[in-house]
Amino acid sequence: MTAPILWDTHGHLQDPAFDADREAVHQRAADRGIGVIIPGYTLESSQAAVALADRWPGTWAQVGVHPHETEGLPADWLEQLAEWARHPRVVAIGEIGLDYYRDLAPRAAQREVLSAQLVLARSLHLPVAIHCREAWADVAAAIREVPGTEGVLHCFTGSRDQARTLLDLGFYLSFAGPVTFRSGDALREVVRWAPANRLLVETDAPYMAPVPHRGRRNEPRWVENTAVRVVQERGQSLEEGFLALAANTLQAFSRASARDANFNGQGVVGSTDNC
Repeated sequence: MTAPILWDTHGHLQDPAFDADREAVHQRAADRGIGVIIPGYTLESSQAAVALADRWPGTWAQVGVHPHETEGLPADWLEQLAEWARHPRVVAIGEIGLDYYRDLAPRAAQREVLSAQLVLARSLHLPVAIHCREAWADVAAAIREVPGTEGVLHCFTGSRDQARTLLDLGFYLSFAGPVTFRSGDALREVVRWAPANRLLVETDAPYMAPVPHRGRRNEPRWVENTAVRVVQERGQSLEEGFLALAANTLQAFSRASARDANFNGQGVVGSTDNC
């Protein structure tokens, strides 16, 4: 019985893209020794994330409302999130944040819902998983308004200066498939520069599959491809780098720190032949 050797810190396994083979997708990750954290993005998907985490060893959940979904919430939405957040398999409030790129909800509503969820996270002593697109200044301001907020900037695609702001706020940076893309030179520079103890990896499945799977439906087992690129950029051995990434995950999401006695991952660190 082992703990995960690597974590996909952000994989949407409740997404309809996995309806046909969800169990098999989870098992492929488990067979590689990969734990998965499933984020919510609506009330319904948050409840589904908790249900999956409760069912599958080596799997945990986040609950939250994504900025695209912040308009027209029911009056008791925050109470519902708070109830699910108290479940022992929930490790964070997320995926929450601001998105000024697609602007699918009014910015005022996005900021109001983000602030409420940051306060909820602090009251429950949970970290947050932040989504940010073209809203860096407002995200940083919202975090500063709730002192003591800790968490992760999921799928980081920002600049070195933006990374420095988040690191100064005590946040972790989570890298997904784009760090493996040909166009990812700027991201790889951030990976090389950032403190080793503040780096995480994720898939954001079913989106943004890493090279060599780009263009296909992403899935948690392929987080290994992203992790290998991150580790290689830092000049670490695969074993050293994977251990550091796993340790960072357990620091960022402390509720996941206990070994999962029923997790039987048998993956070989750094062996990506069958990823």
